[in-house]
Amino acid sequence: MPDHFFVYPAYLGRGLSRRDGRRLPANLAIVDVTSEEIVQAAKRLGYRAEVEEAKQYPRQFFTYAGRVKVTKKAGVTKARFLKAVATELARQRTAAGKK
Repeated sequence: MPDHFFVYPAYLGRGLSRRDGRRLPANLAIVDVTSEEIVQAAKRLGYRAEVEEAKQYPRQFFTYAGRVKVTKKAGVTKARFLKAVATELARQRTAAGKK
């Protein structure tokens, strides 16, 4: 079993349906999320993450939004990680908006 998993920005995208690749409930989804934002949020949560810029999400093969390679932690599923990252991104964007 690999020691990492991949996260595409489409997994967190509010403008997408589940059919188009969103993996979170609509109330947790983020508007216009980028690979760089995902990496920063993952690092704030204590994960090792890096951007692979020349990659594309298969369901959106016409867009090169990149993907994020995240090193797994014991006992944390990909779904739990995505929810944690979405929460962290929302918190960070709210804090930035208040400044």
